[in-house]
Amino acid sequence: EETVEFRSATASRTPVRELFSDGIGRLLISFGSIILCNVAMYTVLFMPTYAAQQLGLPATGGFLAGLVTGAIQVVLMPIVGGFTDRHGRIPSSVTSALVILLTIYPMFAWLAAVPTLRTLLIVQAILGVLLSGYMGGLPALMSELFPTATRTTGLSISYALSAALFGGFAPFFDAWLIDATGSKLAPSFYLMVAAAVSLTALVAARRTGMR
Repeated sequence: EETVEFRSATASRTPVRELFSDGIGRLLISFGSIILCNVAMYTVLFMPTYAAQQLGLPATGGFLAGLVTGAIQVVLMPIVGGFTDRHGRIPSSVTSALVILLTIYPMFAWLAAVPTLRTLLIVQAILGVLLSGYMGGLPALMSELFPTATRTTGLSISYALSAALFGGFAPFFDAWLIDATGSKLAPSFYLMVAAAVSLTALVAARRTGMR
């Protein structure tokens, strides 16, 4: 009877229930670590509008800059992923997030001061390199946070919530911040906050034993 009751109790612990009862800390770490990725990528999608409305550049220039960012990521992310397989997930992501935190405001300041297509292409190319460094090992890091039984559930919930709350609303927040502050540099504020939150999550991930 005890064996039957034990099996019944175990069967009643669905992955979602198990995740929220035993793995809430890891869920929050995963959620926080992906925030920078989502905010940055949706900000890149906002850049054609930003280029046209704030910099006076043709929208085609903004789309071209976005294409450059994406192309750089396609090339570099697998390379970074391979590097993190050998040297650990966290160092690359922490370094990239820290550089984004420290340089994104000066890059937007330069872009606002010199609003040319060349400047936009350079800024977004740099952002593409930094995001590759951050995102190359991130999927593996997030997967390794969770035990097998709750891995799919943990990844799905953390990514979907972060994408919906922080990524999907990024263009809205960027436009609102520009209106509220009257500054063309406002999108960098949101990216800096996202970088700080994700850095905190990565520090917490290291404390769980992740490398």
